[in-house]
Amino acid sequence: MWRPVVVCLSLLAADPSQAQDLIRLARIADIPDQYVGGEMLRAVYAKLNIRLEFEDLPGKRALALSSAGAVDGEIQRIGTLSRDYPTLIQVTPAINYIEPAVFATKLRFDVAGWDSIRDYSIGIVRGVGSSEAGTRDMARVTAAASLDNMVRMLDADRFDVMVTDLFSGLVAVRKLNLQARIYPLSPPLERIHIYHYLHERHRDLVPKVGKVIAQMEASGELAALREALVKQVLATP
Repeated sequence: MWRPVVVCLSLLAADPSQAQDLIRLARIADIPDQYVGGEMLRAVYAKLNIRLEFEDLPGKRALALSSAGAVDGEIQRIGTLSRDYPTLIQVTPAINYIEPAVFATKLRFDVAGWDSIRDYSIGIVRGVGSSEAGTRDMARVTAAASLDNMVRMLDADRFDVMVTDLFSGLVAVRKLNLQARIYPLSPPLERIHIYHYLHERHRDLVPKVGKVIAQMEASGELAALREALVKQVLATP
């Protein structure tokens, strides 16, 4: 399985007197792209001699804990997160990107942005900011508790289409052995750059992490690592 063993962590805020040699990050549970982003960040933090641990949580719960400082930050979220959660500081440049895509069981049409799905009933995963933002003000949106749950709901015809990042959706559909029934429509809705966030108590660490990300991006190391991780997940039975 691609999914790592969940690390059991205390949900108490870290003692500020502790040395910053361990960072605990919220990770949205059962989202393959969160695994990829987490492993990319593990390589980034290793260059700073900092160890990462992850807390697997539902999307909304993750934000509640990270913004309160019960964990140290978020692996990756959309670029506007700090507007709603000002205690979370964006690390630049972007660590990753996602391509929200439409999956269906019966419909076939050329996707032309978010408005092209407005008239359909839509499934999203609760707490995934890109999906919530893209479908805001749409009339028939159902928020599922998890990606696997959403895939099963689409299979049961609970809605017309579902939206998730293309990579994670392909992995989840294959995991549930539904490739013959559920398929992605083309092209993806958009490409969104996503950013790592740290709680404000780690303000001094933000530029250090950002500098390493920028160096790895410039050298091509970050893109190569992402490509290798995506291939690894897609190739895992």
